[in-house]
Amino acid sequence: MKIGEIAKQAQVGIETIRFYERKGLLGQPPRTPGGYRVYPREAIAQIRFIKRAKELGFSLSEIADLLSLATNPTATCADVKHRAMDKLSAIRERMTDLQRMKRALGRLVASCNGRGPIDHCPIIECFGTLQPKEVAHEEDTSN
Repeated sequence: MKIGEIAKQAQVGIETIRFYERKGLLGQPPRTPGGYRVYPREAIAQIRFIKRAKELGFSLSEIADLLSLATNPTATCADVKHRAMDKLSAIRERMTDLQRMKRALGRLVASCNGRGPIDHCPIIECFGTLQPKEVAHEEDTSN
């Protein structure tokens, strides 16, 4: 199958397939004498595997690891479960961080009435004072 056919059946763009090839997630397919890539039907399943793993938060390197496990006859379900548990733990940590950020940003937004000059904006003040470029440049040259 040509790249366009694989892309259509796997519901991804052609560039996505090329990207997965460059990252080593898909093997380089053989080419016709005219230079067209000819993919095996199994490539569709691999691409779907990659897409689903991405949807569940796995990074490309983690997906490469999962793909190698999936094709390793000595790998066990425990190997995969361990990686999935690690990812679940990382997602929980990220969710905790996002909730903390949401609360902090919510407090900042509530503290700002949206009126007045920017130099009295509580949100900007929280992030720290910015110096105009001219002042920062003058200070740099005086050292």
